[in-house]
Amino acid sequence: MVVRTLTELTAVIPTLNAAERLGEGLTTLQGQVAAVVIADGGSSDATRAIAEAAGARVIAAPRGRGSQIAAGVAAVTTPWILVLHADTRPESGWQEAAGAFMADPTNARRAAYFRFALDDASPQARRLERAVAWRCRRLGLPYGDQGLLIARDVLAELGGFRAIPIMEDVDLVCRIGRARLVGLDVPFVTSATRWRAQGWWRRSARNLGCLGLWFLGVSPARIARVYAGRR
Repeated sequence: MVVRTLTELTAVIPTLNAAERLGEGLTTLQGQVAAVVIADGGSSDATRAIAEAAGARVIAAPRGRGSQIAAGVAAVTTPWILVLHADTRPESGWQEAAGAFMADPTNARRAAYFRFALDDASPQARRLERAVAWRCRRLGLPYGDQGLLIARDVLAELGGFRAIPIMEDVDLVCRIGRARLVGLDVPFVTSATRWRAQGWWRRSARNLGCLGLWFLGVSPARIARVYAGRR
């Protein structure tokens, strides 16, 4: 089956020294979307060169994932936007799933996310994937590493991505509301490097703790310090 370029869709990727993993995702996106916008927060590695070599548009943005995504979204002219992380790559079948979602008029006011997966064969990775699937199914809380597909005008009506250093994904999906979130059963594969380096339980516990702090009303700046392991 030949799938045409999704001419109504632009991918937005925030980056900061993402050279090690960025190329994989860009290769997957090449020729499948109208454009790719890289919102870079001041990388000192080869991130910009890799992005430009892949045909992406690179814009400079204030450092911080929320502000970077907001800057990237501001540069988009297509009706639909796909936001994903620099260390995440869409797997085969994502384009068909995204195209079908976008073509269905009942999804005009909805947003879609993809299935969380890790590039690791360990039992720990499979357990984490199941836990994320439960979180999405029961709590309606997909994270940014699952991708977010949303119409540009709907995103604007919601106030867009806020310029906060962390939890920008949770902040937005809470404003979208679980009733308007649709899970697409195609994996978006994220690098497990950080889990392997920091420990599966330790990193997962920190992520859960940050989520709890968010719902307790702790400021994003303070949560960002906890996430980074700083007081």
